[in-house]
Amino acid sequence: MPSNDRSTDYDSRITACGDDLISVAMENSVSAQQFATQLRATGTWMECVPGIESVVVQFDAARTDVADVTDELIAQLNEDLPAEDVVISRLVLPVFYDGPDLLPLCEQLGMSRDELVALHCGGDYRVEMLGFTPGFAYVGGLDDRLNVPRLAEPRQHIAAGSIGIAGGKTGIYALSGPGGWPLIGRTPLTLFDTTADNPFVLSAGMRIRFEPLDGDLAE
Repeated sequence: MPSNDRSTDYDSRITACGDDLISVAMENSVSAQQFATQLRATGTWMECVPGIESVVVQFDAARTDVADVTDELIAQLNEDLPAEDVVISRLVLPVFYDGPDLLPLCEQLGMSRDELVALHCGGDYRVEMLGFTPGFAYVGGLDDRLNVPRLAEPRQHIAAGSIGIAGGKTGIYALSGPGGWPLIGRTPLTLFDTTADNPFVLSAGMRIRFEPLDGDLAE
């Protein structure tokens, strides 16, 4: 176990972000998910939400204060993080690569459509977090050659299942709505199932492989 002389360093990673919320900075999405798992196991916290490089913790402000919560979180940071589960959820996501921004991106990046699709399908991907809109997945592992900015003007409506790339990540829209990611394709899979115990198919930590499909998606 690390010594407590690192407490000052840990304290610098902890930031109050509300009357009953504290954010803990983490190294990456993997450590964030592991730390959230560790905190949930204690049964102490009202909610623990992992992000890409942080965990937001909700506590009962009527029973404790920020100073005590900070001390407890530092103690938890001094503990070894739990190992990842041996069984990792995996999903092959079929994709029609016919998005409205696909060909403009090919021209911008100086590559053919087949080259872009091959690069996107060749990655080892992991869902880093869900956010922005319900079920929207931020997926890490994008090839550096596909790193492009968001659209200058977001679209008012993007269909459910749409897949975009921006800022070094792939974004997957589980539900329809507005968005500013350049769209390269769309999956025919239903990513939001109201009949399931967990209606969202994608979850943080899930491993994903993209698989190209031929043909056009029906409107």
